[in-house]
Amino acid sequence: MKLHRFLRPLLAATLLGAAVTAQAQLSMMLPANPGGGWDSTGRQSMQAMNEAGIYTGTVSFTNKGGAGGTIGLADFQRSQKGKADALAVFGAITVGSIAMNKSPIDLSKFRPVARLTAEYVVLAVKADSPYENLDDFVQAMKANPGAMPVGGGSAGGTDHIALALLAQQGQVPVKALNYIPQAGGADTVTGIVNGTLKAGISGASEFQQFADSGRIRILAISSDKRMRGLEQVPTFTEAGYKVEIANWRGILGSVDMPEENYQLWIDHFTKLSEAPQWKATQERLGWEPYFLAGDKFGDFIKAETERTTTILQDAGLIQ
Repeated sequence: MKLHRFLRPLLAATLLGAAVTAQAQLSMMLPANPGGGWDSTGRQSMQAMNEAGIYTGTVSFTNKGGAGGTIGLADFQRSQKGKADALAVFGAITVGSIAMNKSPIDLSKFRPVARLTAEYVVLAVKADSPYENLDDFVQAMKANPGAMPVGGGSAGGTDHIALALLAQQGQVPVKALNYIPQAGGADTVTGIVNGTLKAGISGASEFQQFADSGRIRILAISSDKRMRGLEQVPTFTEAGYKVEIANWRGILGSVDMPEENYQLWIDHFTKLSEAPQWKATQERLGWEPYFLAGDKFGDFIKAETERTTTILQDAGLIQ
């Protein structure tokens, strides 16, 4: 009987611990449809984290796309406030979409966990285009912006902003740009090849295969240095236009996430950034490492929000 009195509390504590372990689960919002970049970022990062033994618990993914991620993030903000292990994927496109859609979302309310990856944009023309380099193209755009239709992603997205920054550098009125949003990179390439577009601007990975096959010619890339696989392509800065912009993706923690959990997830993603499993994933998917965590990431988000809002105002896309 005495033995049972000692064993009962021990057994109860053991069962309680097991229950807590069983209940521990990460909830991750993917504010996009399955198969896209944000969906892949969330699922692939957690798979690599599991393979590296950093976090081996269960993960519940929720896809909710629309309006550049603002619909899913609004749901995340409302339903996961104060939750300990609730994360969301988002990125550069979200910043512009919040302004474009007049969304009430305030990114500063979330916990900035980590910026993970980046994909740089390239500007490309038809293979036999008379524009031999970026300066040729900018000068033609400066002479007659309306006659230079450029295709890219959604209005206010990274592609559009990159073109606006290029225009500013080339003293081309941003409001005069003839920017035509496309459904995807393949549609942009079709427009370039058939002549309905003078150029296209999109992620490097979307255009590289078409450049390799000789359908288009890439004039420049928005990175700070030449990229692997595109060593022959100069940066915008090398071409004489100081433009550096990336379609970055990162992780937010829930509004009012407890500090202990917040620091734990920063630690998890910091370890992930150094893990060979994640490095292999990034190389396989053509993602560039772009890691930044915690408060420094929060400062980056604030600066990006201010910069993006100003550019969109200059372009006449928001008031």
